Amino acid sequence: MWLVAVVYGFPVLWFLLSSFKPGGELFSFPLSFLPRRWTLDGYVQAWTRFDFATYFKNTLIVASTTTVLTVIVSAATGYALAKYSNRWLKVLFIALLMTTMLPTEVILSPTFLVIRDLGLYNQLAGLVMPSIMTATGVFMFRQFFITVPDELLEAARLDGSGEFSTFFRIMLPLSRPTMLTLAIFSFQWRWNDYIWPLIVISDKDKFTLQVALRSIVGAENINWTVLLGASVISILPLLIIYLVFQRNIMSADLSTGIKD
Repeated sequence: MWLVAVVYGFPVLWFLLSSFKPGGELFSFPLSFLPRRWTLDGYVQAWTRFDFATYFKNTLIVASTTTVLTVIVSAATGYALAKYSNRWLKVLFIALLMTTMLPTEVILSPTFLVIRDLGLYNQLAGLVMPSIMTATGVFMFRQFFITVPDELLEAARLDGSGEFSTFFRIMLPLSRPTMLTLAIFSFQWRWNDYIWPLIVISDKDKFTLQVALRSIVGAENINWTVLLGASVISILPLLIIYLVFQRNIMSADLSTGIKD
């Protein structure tokens, strides 16, 4: 395991340390692992020269909004598929699973036409709407809610709890590990998304980070100092989210509140 950690960690550490090197040192021979002269010029230029704050804000808005809506919609859909008995729900579940077999390129064109006709082209909302429903999220919640004993729901209904109250006050708190897992995945997917924002957004002021990072790469020359600094900044939110929520991804105690 230590060997695997070194193999995977060494390029990442080299990338991180290289972001603190001046431009002339990146390709000097012999190559040095540690910077001979530490500098933050790459970070400063990335944040100021390319209006990085705007791109960062756009990406944060899109990723956060999409994540919240994805978790809510996936949880509600997964709950219905797991706890309600109807043959059409089974058909819907199969149809959702079938979407995972479609390559992204196949649905890009029809999705773009829908977004354009809704007047969401070149709008941040156009990045959010198609990404809310994910078959992966629905499947995760359905599999989790199947393991929740039906006795817990029956007890809540006998106590006079309505369906919405049961879902939001009982089922959602129980599914906290699944919610956090999907939230981390969803935030990562939307934060790193490149193809869809590239197609939908044409206004430079509405670029997301991944599209903006690509704009740093010129046709003939690349400002590696700025590119490395900007790349490190773009990774930091994902790293922070993982470190904060990794302890919460654990099994839930489903027997709570149930007596034999």
